[in-house]
Amino acid sequence: MALLRASGEYTGDDYDLSAVLGDSGEDSGIPHADVLIRLAETAIAYDDAATGAAREAVIERMGEAALVDAAAIAANFNAIDRVADAIGIPLEEEKAAISADFREELGIDDFGRASLPAAAE
Repeated sequence: MALLRASGEYTGDDYDLSAVLGDSGEDSGIPHADVLIRLAETAIAYDDAATGAAREAVIERMGEAALVDAAAIAANFNAIDRVADAIGIPLEEEKAAISADFREELGIDDFGRASLPAAAE
């Protein structure tokens, strides 16, 4: 999310990052956010039927290459997040500092993993 925020600042685009927390993405400023969010959420929920429909929606709206990119990003983020949680890797100080405002705004620090001892270090 920090990269999306920085990218928006660089390009002058204004993104509503709350879209990543279950919103439809309709007002996020992110092109095709609704189908991208649906793809990510259904894939992580292991809902084969819903994920298949979400894949088709991405292909219809954005094309097959975009589906590959979006699926790879969602899967990679999910994998990296799970590995970091399993190991107990805390958020680096510099990343904590630059993300403090949007983590507070979005309530990210209230998630279960943020309460683990390693995450508080």
